[in-house]
Amino acid sequence: MENASSVKEFILLGLSENQAVQKICFVMFLFFYMVIVAGNLLIVITVISSQCLNSPMYFFLCYLSFVDICYSSVTAPKMIANFLVENKTISFVGCIAQLFGVHFFGCTEIFILTVMAYDRYVAICRPLHYTTLMTRRVCGWMVIGSWVGGFVHSTVQTLLTTQLPFCGPNKIDHYFCDVHPLLQLACTNTYAMGIIVVANSGMITLSCFFILVMSYVVILVSLKSQTSKGWHKALSTCGSHITVVILFFGPCTFIYIRPSGNLSADKSVAVFYTVITPMLNPLIYALRNKEVKSAMRKLWSRKVGSENGK
Repeated sequence: MENASSVKEFILLGLSENQAVQKICFVMFLFFYMVIVAGNLLIVITVISSQCLNSPMYFFLCYLSFVDICYSSVTAPKMIANFLVENKTISFVGCIAQLFGVHFFGCTEIFILTVMAYDRYVAICRPLHYTTLMTRRVCGWMVIGSWVGGFVHSTVQTLLTTQLPFCGPNKIDHYFCDVHPLLQLACTNTYAMGIIVVANSGMITLSCFFILVMSYVVILVSLKSQTSKGWHKALSTCGSHITVVILFFGPCTFIYIRPSGNLSADKSVAVFYTVITPMLNPLIYALRNKEVKSAMRKLWSRKVGSENGK
């Protein structure tokens, strides 16, 4: 990963340079990260273990939770550790690896959320064809496509970034390595590169968000002919997904659809899609879904029963 850079490491300035604020942030984000791992892992185990949660919706939810664990693990541990140390450095290779991970898992999550919207569209608008359209094989290929799409996107972003020369400033006004902060440190004209970044990251985010919005518009229009009971049931199945989409795509669109600007604002907004959304996903899906809550209770009852039987 050699390029024309004399910079061997970067300094991550983090969310705040105030010592008192950093201590508060350490406790808060450590708690957030523990909730992310525990909550999403619980959903993965529940879906895998339960016979009832075998529909495509829960198949995709399982992968979404797994991606959320990976996605937050790329940035959160380093951020949490940096709250306790003065030397907040990251090697050049480590920075590029983090950049790759953020875009790989972030883009994969975008595609999985888009696939989940398509699943809801077919389930509500074409219920008679649902079982033939959304077979396990098709769902598997959709997930594979999401991973491949995320890999291709992150590879492009990473290769472009490694070609930039870094020959002086090495302080990144962020808590993780991302393209926009690195563009501002490069000792060359990055205007063209910035356009490519917006075209790559921004257009993926915006186009998937547009597909999501259109799918839910079609769903809402098709519900006009449904009874009030059918309307309520359809909205309850889509409500949690719409909430997650807004929480994730809103901040992502703000960051990547425009050229790099105010990094202080960017890093605050980035907390939403790297930490807050992965933390809230298990709460949103579990609290709003009777089937998931029932499966979790059965899983807990089996665990307690097996321990009492010993």
